[in-house]
Amino acid sequence: MENTEYSVRLDVLIDEFKLETIYLPPEKEVLVTLTEVDRPGLALSGFFGYFKPNRIQIIGNGEHSFIENLPPDKRKKSYNDFLEKNPVAVIFSTGLDIDEVFIEYCKKYEVPLLRTQRHTSEFMAAMIASLCLHLAPRLTRHGVFVEVYGEGLLILGDSGVGKSETAIELVKRGHRLIADDAVEIKKVSAKTLLGSAPEVLRHYVELRGIGIVDVKRIFGMGAVKDTEKVDLIINLEPWVQGKMYDRLGLETEYIDIMGINIPCLTIPVKPGRNLAIILEIAAMNNRQKKMGYNTAQEFNDRLMESMNMNS
Repeated sequence: MENTEYSVRLDVLIDEFKLETIYLPPEKEVLVTLTEVDRPGLALSGFFGYFKPNRIQIIGNGEHSFIENLPPDKRKKSYNDFLEKNPVAVIFSTGLDIDEVFIEYCKKYEVPLLRTQRHTSEFMAAMIASLCLHLAPRLTRHGVFVEVYGEGLLILGDSGVGKSETAIELVKRGHRLIADDAVEIKKVSAKTLLGSAPEVLRHYVELRGIGIVDVKRIFGMGAVKDTEKVDLIINLEPWVQGKMYDRLGLETEYIDIMGINIPCLTIPVKPGRNLAIILEIAAMNNRQKKMGYNTAQEFNDRLMESMNMNS
């Protein structure tokens, strides 16, 4: 099932960005639910027409200079009107000094107050990127996810078709396992999907007849990876005698995952086929296509040219 609402705890962001804590409400778990952040210049000047308190508010040099130049009575009113809206958190950038009166109003309205030494634009970009990852729409697919020659291959198919065994063979050949059995896919941008394993399953593979295998311990740290972009979907299915399979690769099939089309290949499985080598070729071929070289199209062009010359 695809979920639509996610949150990240403020303390996770504090640890991630090494933020200085000026004030945190006692015994209160603060959750961030929006990927957008605001610079509250208009709010501090008294306009709240489009103000969203559940966005993180970042105060930089411009906002700081504005409130510093207000008369004391107007400054207090600005603080009060802004903080009584209960923004989810206020962060001062560039190591700016914070007015003691502002701190008192944060305590009054229990608004988390933090500070970073990083410059405003750099910090905002990093914060938005982090929130997009933490709050990304996601779903879980039954399959195996591996990195082969830098390409993220999501291997799908019915239970028992050989997904995990193929993944182990790829790991033995120097590639990396990301997830087995359950693959959590996050939509981190309008054109990017990231795949990972649920924490409890990370770096483990189930092999029928053997049981659970710890890939990291057996094959070493270089055999595993936590996340990778989903570049290609491989659908493994038992070989059906008489079924027409694509032999040229001229037409690219796609699977829609959360509004993003991912190239898809159907690979028939039967005894004697070396699936690991086939998937290596598939990864390299997909990489070539992304770089602008399509072998199937070039072969077809040469074939048509040869037919025209002989006609």
